[in-house]
Amino acid sequence: MSAVQDPSVTVPLNDLSRALRTERAELVDAMTRVVDSGWLVHGPEHAGFEHDLAAFLGVPHVLGVASGTDALELALRAVVPADRPVVLTAANCGGYTTTAARRAGFEVRYADVDPVTHLLTAETLAPVLDAQVGAVVVTHLYGRSADVAAVRAACEPLGVRVVEDCAQALGATRPEGRVGSLGDVAAFSFYPTKNLGALGDGGAVATRSADVAQAVGELRQYGWRGKYTIGRTGGVNSRLDEVQAAVLRTRLPRLDAGNARRRAILAAYADAAPAGVRVLPAAGADHAAHLAVVETDRRDDLVVHLQAHGVRTDVHYPVPDHRQPALVADLGDVHLPVSERLAASVLSLPLFPELTDDEVARVAAALGGFA
Repeated sequence: MSAVQDPSVTVPLNDLSRALRTERAELVDAMTRVVDSGWLVHGPEHAGFEHDLAAFLGVPHVLGVASGTDALELALRAVVPADRPVVLTAANCGGYTTTAARRAGFEVRYADVDPVTHLLTAETLAPVLDAQVGAVVVTHLYGRSADVAAVRAACEPLGVRVVEDCAQALGATRPEGRVGSLGDVAAFSFYPTKNLGALGDGGAVATRSADVAQAVGELRQYGWRGKYTIGRTGGVNSRLDEVQAAVLRTRLPRLDAGNARRRAILAAYADAAPAGVRVLPAAGADHAAHLAVVETDRRDDLVVHLQAHGVRTDVHYPVPDHRQPALVADLGDVHLPVSERLAASVLSLPLFPELTDDEVARVAAALGGFA
């Protein structure tokens, strides 16, 4: 057999159809419940999912919304004070917080990230954290949970609120609790490729604060404090519909097992990685293993090598927020050397629970053969 595999036999980066085939009967049952109930918006499935996710996270309040971006925007609107309209975040997370914060009318500033974890930390925040900042958004990037407790310890003396972006890390657990229960408020995405995915868009906000929950509950529906009575400015129309809620309720019990399978796949890649290629590890429950990310100074060469062996790849994320063409003029001259270096050196490998053992072995062998 040739050392180079047949490139027509491709290991996909992701394949949602595999889970859909496996879960088809359960998903059809869930959607049938919705049709039979006569409820399409904010009905029993929506309330049930909010309850189930709150219990899973260990928080008293979860509010379903239409998307992860909406979740971030509404979370920020609920906690950022009017006299401190600055949101501080990382620039290596795909632009989602930037989009949400700017849509809400806030100024966005950036801190660099830790070169090992790729995450925002209390140390990387320190040079840019001041009393003008209303909130810090900490992204649990690639599924790896950030040290939110340390970030809160740095922020609280200044009265800065801490928002968790949990879009890639649902199910990750630290000693203090599950991600989503660690900050002042948290945002989740249920985009189909997420570890817990809907059959379309969906999102949620989680919090321990009754006041924040009330604010988000009003903001997600026009700012209503009663039907047709707008009592809060900044409201939008952002609903998690009954079909998506029913699908998510059905899939939530599978999440921990799916995350464990993801970690096992990532471990196989880490064991096979050659010198000069670092696989970001996901060794414990504090990592949901959403993406299998490697670092290498020879990214283009590695892409070509893996493609020749029938392995799909992608880059998460190639352009840091402060270098986005539409934003540069507004942001001015911002330098984030670690974020910029990582944007040029990260590469994502196939990672989803339905990968077969043969496919995992094929990716690992191809990775290990890179020289």
